[in-house]
Amino acid sequence: MATRHVYLVRHGAADPFGALTDVGARQSELVGKRLAGLPIAAVWHSPLPRAVHSAQIMGVCLPDAVVREAPELIDHIPHVPGDVPPTWAAFFDGYGAEEAEDARRRADALTGRFARPAETETHEILVTHAYQVAWLVRHALEAPPVRWLGLNCGNAALTVIEYRDGMAPTMLLYNDMGHLPVELRWTGFGAGTRP
Repeated sequence: MATRHVYLVRHGAADPFGALTDVGARQSELVGKRLAGLPIAAVWHSPLPRAVHSAQIMGVCLPDAVVREAPELIDHIPHVPGDVPPTWAAFFDGYGAEEAEDARRRADALTGRFARPAETETHEILVTHAYQVAWLVRHALEAPPVRWLGLNCGNAALTVIEYRDGMAPTMLLYNDMGHLPVELRWTGFGAGTRP
């Protein structure tokens, strides 16, 4: 039975304008090196510069992989809840029916392309954004759509999901930062105490 191995990576740390920082470049290199021993066929990335640059750096570590853009990986809100949790009210302020439909359409395109089995054994890296990682994790776990909220991931953290025909997706890793030294971990999160 063929397995689709999906390695989800949030782009490296970026500046307020969306450009990869030196820290983000180093994080991207380290996750690329971590995955270098695997038979990676493709590195798909969001069209946004921070993801493009991260994918290019990873691609240097994976000379047999093609590095290509996938518009489905663009940073976007994947789901607008009908009944917004009170703690998220400010976040969704201004989102109406049109925005909710756009979110649904984009989320469906993302899962339709990447959250499914492949015909042959496949190993792919998806360099994307925090919301897209959260959405794919929520989807794999068959959690209610609103549960993408609060599933945070760090820059260059690794999440691995496997897809096989006739079986529920297998979640192998979530937000793993073991390839990063302590000083490069936990970027992309708000201030707070970290383990």
